[in-house]
Amino acid sequence: MRKTAQTHDTGWIPAPREATDVADDLVIPGAGPGERPTLKLRESGPEEAPRYAPEWLELREGPDGAARAAELIDPLRIRLANLPGKADGLVIHDLGCGTGSMGRWLAPRLDGPQHWILHDRDPYLLHFAAVASPRAAADGSRVTVETRRGDIARLTPDGLAGASLVTASALLDVLTLEEIETLVAACTGAGCPALLTLSVAGRVELTPSDPLDGEIAEAFNAHQRRSGLLGPDAITVACEAFSARGATVRVHPSPWQLGPAESALTAQWLRGWVGAAVEQRPELRVPAERYLRERLEACAAGELRAVVHHSDLLALSRPADGATS
Repeated sequence: MRKTAQTHDTGWIPAPREATDVADDLVIPGAGPGERPTLKLRESGPEEAPRYAPEWLELREGPDGAARAAELIDPLRIRLANLPGKADGLVIHDLGCGTGSMGRWLAPRLDGPQHWILHDRDPYLLHFAAVASPRAAADGSRVTVETRRGDIARLTPDGLAGASLVTASALLDVLTLEEIETLVAACTGAGCPALLTLSVAGRVELTPSDPLDGEIAEAFNAHQRRSGLLGPDAITVACEAFSARGATVRVHPSPWQLGPAESALTAQWLRGWVGAAVEQRPELRVPAERYLRERLEACAAGELRAVVHHSDLLALSRPADGATS
């Protein structure tokens, strides 16, 4: 098991306190920027305990839903409407589903019967996602779910046989080049569209600004690229990989817009963001303590706003059976 926290804005566990004791006592375990999704990514290495905090996933569900690019839904609907066998309903695979927020956001925006296959490695989160899944599509059609404990390293076109769509949220930036290529090969080999949302873009805007903003952001981005992960480079790599396999790719910005109404999320995000930066550059610890304290005070006073940039990707692969779209 790695002792350091991996960087992402979907769940962060502090590393040893000598590196990141910046307000750790106020961090929800498993929350904030800096952890891989609970979907198991590799077979090698010892089994790791699931690390997502449901409290963190609950905090971010509203801003996630507001951020996702609704502009990509219409081209997705057009593709899905032209799929062979559409009358039998859609089969949607949700990778690293967590508590199921992607399904709660997307299922009511699509017409027709839907069967969601929820993939995650945490049985508690899978149970929560299944129980809290939507029951009706946009036109009132039935939505059903099943759960699977999954490993993206073993995802193949055969594993997606019959799939209408693959979705994931906050996943790409915690993958390696090999893992993205595996995902892309599976989707394009199965002729399956993919809607992959909320990949971090490596840019943060804080108002009011602080001279340390840039250093913290640079250190955080470097932390994201540790251990071969792609971090903010992932969206470009994924676009290139899908395009190289003949898919039509659309990318749209999907930033978190965090203001006073999202102060609880902002505070947890800040702790994780700064903590990961300090883990990457321990020499920042002393100025970062001052920085984080002042940022949290401004957040509590309703005086801080943050724009955390993400990107959504829609890849429309060529249908495997040669059907037109």
